[in-house]
Amino acid sequence: MQVNTNRLRPIFLTFEQWLPRWSLQHRLCCSKPVSVHSNEESRADKFKTQIATGPRFHYFVKGASINKQQPVITDDLIDTDKHAYLPEDSESGNSRTVCFETYGCQMNVNDTEIAWSILQKKGYQRTSDVAEADVVLLVTCSIREKAEQTIWNRLRQLTAMKKRRLKTRVPMKIGVLGCMAERLKSELLEREKLLDVLAGPDAYRDLPRLLSVAHGGQQASNVLLSLEETYADVMPVHHSPQARQVSIMRGCDNMCSYCIVPFTRGRERSRPVSSILEEVHILSEQGVKEVTLLGQNVNSYRDTSEEQFCSSEPGQLSRGFRTVYRARPGGLRFADLLDRVSLIDPDMRIRFTSPHPKDFPDEVLQLIKERANICKQIHLPAQSGSSTVLQAMRRGYSREAYLELVDNIKRIIPGVSLSSDFISGFCGETEEDHLQTLSLIREVRYNVGFLFAYSMRKKTHAFHRLQDDVPAEVKQRRLEELICMFREEATKVNSALIGRTQLVLVEGESKRSAQDLCGRNDGNLKVIFPRQEVAGQPTDTHTSPINPGDYVLVKVHFHSAVAVSYDVFYHTESQQDFSLSIILYV
Repeated sequence: MQVNTNRLRPIFLTFEQWLPRWSLQHRLCCSKPVSVHSNEESRADKFKTQIATGPRFHYFVKGASINKQQPVITDDLIDTDKHAYLPEDSESGNSRTVCFETYGCQMNVNDTEIAWSILQKKGYQRTSDVAEADVVLLVTCSIREKAEQTIWNRLRQLTAMKKRRLKTRVPMKIGVLGCMAERLKSELLEREKLLDVLAGPDAYRDLPRLLSVAHGGQQASNVLLSLEETYADVMPVHHSPQARQVSIMRGCDNMCSYCIVPFTRGRERSRPVSSILEEVHILSEQGVKEVTLLGQNVNSYRDTSEEQFCSSEPGQLSRGFRTVYRARPGGLRFADLLDRVSLIDPDMRIRFTSPHPKDFPDEVLQLIKERANICKQIHLPAQSGSSTVLQAMRRGYSREAYLELVDNIKRIIPGVSLSSDFISGFCGETEEDHLQTLSLIREVRYNVGFLFAYSMRKKTHAFHRLQDDVPAEVKQRRLEELICMFREEATKVNSALIGRTQLVLVEGESKRSAQDLCGRNDGNLKVIFPRQEVAGQPTDTHTSPINPGDYVLVKVHFHSAVAVSYDVFYHTESQQDFSLSIILYV
């Protein structure tokens, strides 16, 4: 390939090359060459002086130590909180509108609330209308291929919308946040060129700067993972008035062979307990009735932010469970946090997700049993019912250990509601392995289940060490069989609720009908009941409408695998009246 050398310009020049051309021309025609040499020497001396007294390498490195013999650059000359290459006030939103689209798990919902809190403080306005938005941010999931394909399709739709936008309007900027941003940064930015901003799960604080660069016409990206970021000092901006999520930890260290999470969200780090308690106190004062503690591996919470929490004792695991990493000593553990959170407001329901079965020592189970406001519902992801497959998945337990844990949970917490995750068609799964998973679902009898066909992810242990050898049609057939088995057993479990009295937290209007309301019981089962006026107390004759955030006392008369219908007795703002209502109505 021929290179046009006329278009190439050197970046670093010698002193002779640096001298302006006019001085060389002057040398040829001037009758006084001495003065030319004098001028050259003068300029050379001035240049050397500037180099000697100019900024050193430390000027360009934030937080670097400075040698005492070198000129000191003081704080009044450098504003380390501003980016020198951006105009002043460039990070301000200037009332630009931003639209969030959230895909995936509850952690992504919480990430959306964090990102919006950061942008709101910079002057951005939020809209739900994509057509009116100046910025569209997709909070993405990378756990399965189908989830990623949904984002690719949406990006192409938004790009077409961006091109059709009138030239008289502010150009639309498109951004991808979250797990997919970290995993597919090269494809998103370089190959497809479908977006302007890319921010990983630990880079939301940088969103104002990234958007500022994008508004200047450049692509902007920050997908660096952090060992410390928990957004502990960011108060999320919530939309649900009665139920909120509170993030307590981020990342995962379990390194299950199928899972991309450790590579997209980084290592485990826990938020200081003081900031968690402060946020829950604020939510209680706002009248929030339910809080869900969030984390990729929520019950492995371990706060070491204060010296008093540090000790040499490792955390306890469920019996028969192990980890792929060395046990870490010290820290305030999940049982301590759950204890403190549940004491803040006895009328506030407490849930937590998503846990790992290995982190359920008896002290956690006993606390759930004893505290009335800790929901008697546990998510217990099994993933498979075959010990062989569980070993290939690097789950750290066998089928037998899992069933022993289930028995222990049911013994300590009678009537507990259990939910689980299952993957069909993992690497090397045989028909016998599949049958063992079906039998596990039949034996445990879950109330709720989340079931998916296996989708191999790059970077994972399975991608490097295992073979995705189960055909797609076999995966789908096995998945359908798992779903049928789950529905069959869940229907049997829910049939036991017929005629029983339940306390339900009202969420709002049912999607089924505007004449119905919906909510969830203690076991996190969806409840549908007619919109009507009922008494506020068992002895009241006066009736009033039921509102979101109310507790309603109901009795079931119909059920399915995923929802139940109830007759309503009365409603109250406090769940402490529940014991009285049980006496009156059961």
